[in-house]
Formats: sequence, structure tokens, C-alpha cells
Amino acid sequence: MVTSFTGVDEVVKAVGTSLGESEWLEITQEQVNQFAEATGDHQWIHVDVERATKGPYGGTIAHGYLTLSLIARFGDELFSVSGVTAKLNYGVNKVRFPTPVPVGSRVRAGASIANTAETPAGIQVSLNWVIELEGSAKPACVAETVVLLVP
Repeated sequence: MVTSFTGVDEVVKAVGTSLGESEWLEITQEQVNQFAEATGDHQWIHVDVERATKGPYGGTIAHGYLTLSLIARFGDELFSVSGVTAKLNYGVNKVRFPTPVPVGSRVRAGASIANTAETPAGIQVSLNWVIELEGSAKPACVAETVVLLVP
């Protein structure tokens, strides 16, 4: 369920608020291969299915940065802000990948609004993300991202 904010004032008032969780998403070999093509990262643990079966994870795993990049998709599932001209990725303050994501597994994200800061360009919103790996005690990714809301 999408949390809808009407303007930046509502976002500022929501600091500390959980935005809930996204739907589960299966990670496919096709996604991993496409990410490898886009980034040039063709490490065997991601793209060589046969070799990876004999590797440390028993199969191919998603790139950590592929997992991180899913935040853009999950963000659209979790929140929207009307009354702004743009919602831009401003950066990442911290990111960790506590456990690998095997191809064929499912992930979902939860997020909360950590803080906001007014800047000449707009409002920077820091979000705390946890990308869960279904069936795992450890998350696949933990990150603090910053979104710029342009009035």
C-alpha cells in the first residue's frame, strides 16, 4: 500500500514514520544477466550458472548493487509525494550487504523516514531501508538513501 503525501510539509512531519513493506519480488537469472550487461560486471558468481553451482553459494547470486538499485522500484511501491516538480535520487549515506541474494529467491523492502533537511534545491529526505531475503534471518541489504524533493 502506497503512503501518499500531499506536499513536502507532510513528509517533514512524518519523520520517524514507517512506510511499510513492498511486495515480494523474485530475483531471476535474466535480471542478473541484464544488470551484468548494463554495468560490465560479469563476475562468474553472478552469470556462470554451471560454475556457480560448485561455488560457495550453490548457485548464482545477484549483484549487491542490483539489490541496492531495487530501492527505486520499491520506493514507488511505498510512497508518493504530490505537489513537487521532481523526486530525485540524491545519494546514499550508508549501505551494507549482510547476506547474498541467490537467484530464484525473493526480496522485499521496508523503509522509514529518518530525517529531512531543507536545502536551496529543495527538501532532502533520508530514508532507512531494509531489504529482506525471504527465509533469511539476515537482510540482503541495509541502506540509508537520500531523496531530493524539488518544489
